[in-house]
Amino acid sequence: MAHMHQLILLRHAKAAAAGGGCDHDRPLTDTGIEAAARIGRAMRQAGLAPDVVLVSPSLRTQQTFAALEAAGVWSEWPNVELLPALYMAAPLQMRDLLRGLPETVRSAMIIGHNPGLHELARKLAGTAPQHPAQARLAESYPTATLTEFLIATPWRQIGASTASLQRFVAAKDLA
Repeated sequence: MAHMHQLILLRHAKAAAAGGGCDHDRPLTDTGIEAAARIGRAMRQAGLAPDVVLVSPSLRTQQTFAALEAAGVWSEWPNVELLPALYMAAPLQMRDLLRGLPETVRSAMIIGHNPGLHELARKLAGTAPQHPAQARLAESYPTATLTEFLIATPWRQIGASTASLQRFVAAKDLA
């Protein structure tokens, strides 16, 4: 197949409660930093090092990315874009950002927020139970959870049921 893209969706790790502050600026908790580091180590072991990383500009998503980087996910610096549109984005907004990726991008990652990220992952995976984790994906998408999809279409055609779920990794599953 000519088009085989990899898409990784990662929900930010656990953040502090808003506590009257601005939601945008909530930092990761110590537990969240550790969870993001575990996901980073799992990515490194699995050889998941996306070329392009689209990150919501919130503090918790940026700190999640920093933890992946510190865990040694990338040997070469990826193309990182902080996209304000990803902050609390709806699934269609994220889909449209992905549709704008050049075909030369082999692997892309979004670090974002629920509920949009979970809805996007569910839509992409469709209802066919191709993967044992499909039921878990349908059910919930906890903080510091990563899903990897294989996309068999050009980026500009990505949409519902165009992806096959390859892996579902929640930080809490990792020792």
